[in-house]
Amino acid sequence: MTSKILLYYKFQPITDPDAVRLWQRDLCEGLGLTGRILISKDGINGTVGGDIKACKTYVKKTKEYFRGIEFKWSEGGAEDFPKLSVKARDEIVAFGAPGELKVDEHGVVGGGTHLKPEEVNELVANNPDVVFFDGRNAREAEIGKFKNAVVPDVETTHDFIKELESGKYDWMKDKPVISYCTGGIRCEILSSLMKNRGFEEVYQIDGGIVRYGEKYGNSGLWEGSLYVFDKRMHTEFGPENDPDYVQLGHCVHCGAPSNMFYNCASEPECRHQYLSCEACREENPYCADCASASHQAPASQS
Repeated sequence: MTSKILLYYKFQPITDPDAVRLWQRDLCEGLGLTGRILISKDGINGTVGGDIKACKTYVKKTKEYFRGIEFKWSEGGAEDFPKLSVKARDEIVAFGAPGELKVDEHGVVGGGTHLKPEEVNELVANNPDVVFFDGRNAREAEIGKFKNAVVPDVETTHDFIKELESGKYDWMKDKPVISYCTGGIRCEILSSLMKNRGFEEVYQIDGGIVRYGEKYGNSGLWEGSLYVFDKRMHTEFGPENDPDYVQLGHCVHCGAPSNMFYNCASEPECRHQYLSCEACREENPYCADCASASHQAPASQS
C-alpha cells in the first residue's frame, strides 16, 4: 500500500466552522486518514496522511467546498500521526490576533506580495537590501533557514506581535522583507501583521519553504534541513552528502552534527525539544538546561 501526507490551507470566510469540522472529521474517518485539522471563521489548515487513494478522494471532496485550495504532497502516511484531530478554533494559526486578520473570498486582505521560488532568487539578485525574515519559531531555524535570515526570538506564534512591536526590527521597515515559513500559511498572517505595523515592502513565498526546496533542492538560498511537525521531525530537499548541503544543526551536548529533535526526558515538567546525536540521547536524554540542573550539587542539609 502506497501512503502519502497532504499539507494544505485555505483562507476563505466560513459561516459555520463547527459544521465544517464535523464534515471534515467524518470524511477523514471514512477514508482512514489521520492527522491534524484546524478550522475557523477564516478558513482551514491541515496535515493528514494515509493511503494514496484515500488522499486523492479527500482532495477531490475538500476542493468541492474550498475552491482553489492547493495541496502539497509529501512522503509519509497515517503512521506518522498517532490519531485524527479535527478542531474549530478562533484562529487557524494562533497569532493571538483574530480580530485583526481580515479575510475575503480572495484570501487574506492586506498581506504580503506573493513570490514564486524563482522570483525570490530574482529579487535577491537585484536588490542587496533584501532581508529574509523567519516566520517560524526559533527552534525550527536551528536546523535550517534562508541564508543570512533574521530569526526572531520567539517560541510560539503568539510571541510575534510583541516581537514586532518591540522596536528591534524597525531597521527593516523601509527594506524589502521576504517572510517565510514551512508551507506558507504562517506568513499569510505574519505579512499582514507586519504591514499593519509599518513594514512597507513585505513579500511571502508561494508554498513556503516546501515549494522553494522542491524547486532548488540544496542549490538555492535555503540552507540545512526543514523541521516538520510529525514523527519524522525533519526532512531534506537533497542528499546530506551533497557538496551544496549546509549542515546547521548540532547536538546540544557534544556539538556533533545532528538534525534530530527529541523531547526532554523531564517532560511533562519540561516541554523543551532539543537537538541531540544518537549517542548522547542514549546517555543523556535531557535538554541542556535539565542536564545542567541534574549535575548541580544538592543543597546541604542543616
